[in-house]
Amino acid sequence: MTDLEASAEVQRALVLVLDLCGTFAFAISGALAGVRRRLDVFGVLVLSFVASSFGGIGRDVLIGATPPAALVDWRYLAVSLAAGLVTFFWWPLIERLQTPVRLLDAVGLAFFAVAGAEKALAFGLNPVMAVLLGMLTGIGGGMVRDILLAEIPGVLRSDLYAVAALLGAAMVVGGHLLHLPVVATALVAGLACFALRMVAIRRGWGLPVAGVGKN
Repeated sequence: MTDLEASAEVQRALVLVLDLCGTFAFAISGALAGVRRRLDVFGVLVLSFVASSFGGIGRDVLIGATPPAALVDWRYLAVSLAAGLVTFFWWPLIERLQTPVRLLDAVGLAFFAVAGAEKALAFGLNPVMAVLLGMLTGIGGGMVRDILLAEIPGVLRSDLYAVAALLGAAMVVGGHLLHLPVVATALVAGLACFALRMVAIRRGWGLPVAGVGKN
């Protein structure tokens, strides 16, 4: 196996691990949002799958990796359903975490933003598109979850949600251009994305909004 083939194999394995970790985090986030809205077990599992999979599905469709991994690899469905059932039956334990939905959302955002950028690079996209695909992977599932719950998607109003995903994806692409170790770059990028999101939540940081309607 050549060095190039070995690097590609490491990148594929890394994307799979990040995807499954992000799937688990977003699945719990989606399921917990459903529990809070008093949905039945089917509704909770639907939200669990939607929140954990639609970002990756959108990414795979756009880069031509079809059928999407979430629809052909049983592990994605198994992880999302397992997380949904755990949340449905043991949600009081998860609720004890401080701001649990936002915390898990930030974890999933970091995993998916990094995985999305890595997979886009593996499919030969240019750096700018790889960053945008990383962001889309991170925010897609949360947007669909919020729409199904009849809420304005958090990415349109939350504390630096998409910006955090952009930061993580941009760091992955930057590391790729500088030929830095893939795993180390992914770890640092994910931590940066998560840290920015959590600090923005705690401090109330956000982008400027229009002053329409203000006195």
